[in-house]
Amino acid sequence: MLDRLNQAMEYIERHLDQRIEGAELARIAATSEYHMRRLFSALAGMPLSEYIRRRRLTVAGAEVLAGDRTLLDIAVRYGYGSAEAFARAFRAMHGVGPGEARRTGAPLRSQPRMSFRLVVEGSTDMRYRIVEKDAFQVVGKKARVPLVYEGPNPAIVEFVRSIDPGTLQRLAELSDQEPRGVVAAVANIAGERVSAPEGTELDYYHGVVTSAPAPEDMAVLPVAAGLWAVFEVEGEAPYAIQYLWRDVFTQWFPANPYQSVPGPELLRTTMSQDGAYVEAELWVPVERVER
Repeated sequence: MLDRLNQAMEYIERHLDQRIEGAELARIAATSEYHMRRLFSALAGMPLSEYIRRRRLTVAGAEVLAGDRTLLDIAVRYGYGSAEAFARAFRAMHGVGPGEARRTGAPLRSQPRMSFRLVVEGSTDMRYRIVEKDAFQVVGKKARVPLVYEGPNPAIVEFVRSIDPGTLQRLAELSDQEPRGVVAAVANIAGERVSAPEGTELDYYHGVVTSAPAPEDMAVLPVAAGLWAVFEVEGEAPYAIQYLWRDVFTQWFPANPYQSVPGPELLRTTMSQDGAYVEAELWVPVERVER
């Protein structure tokens, strides 16, 4: 798998001045585009599209300083429709416009080429099981919140606190299948789910998994039938859960014959009274693949 990922990285380098399709990178990596993007994001710490953008602007920066091409020629070569659009992107990364950089020789930022290598990990085992479920729905309260990758999400914390105990009790009574009890689910992320930067908006559901009819004052998230990988974790909140998500994509998927598929991830948690410790189940939609 690492060899194929590195082949995809080499393909990116050879085609920085051309259109790069996620589907072609996935073909090189011998996986689905969805899983390729999610795996890259987990391994690299940034979305695949952001890495490609930063590599293009790094190489474009060297050409700006060299002075052999006009700024418009460089902009067009690296996929920008106008010199103005190129200048905005250039300034966002380098902190200076391309014209000023050429005139003054200002220092620029560089995104290094990425490659993946084997690091011996996995001394701590991961508890998981595979569950096949019929189609179901998540019924509960919904809010539009920003994505946060590490640390507490203030918008979610505030939203959950705003739900009155009576509503939570009504929800709990609707739960009629795994994962039991109140769960969290996310959907409808603005842009691409697999390449969303922090701050991207998403729908957050605080509800239950059920086949029962939804009350009129509740939101409904339909979920298709399929396979689910279910992971268990316990530890410091919220980091134990966030690190589990990272470990699922950087350790478990590369070591097992499954890949992620589009769909909501479900999280069931039990918190200690002081909120410092959590026990959780993370449900991730998957499909089996040949290795």
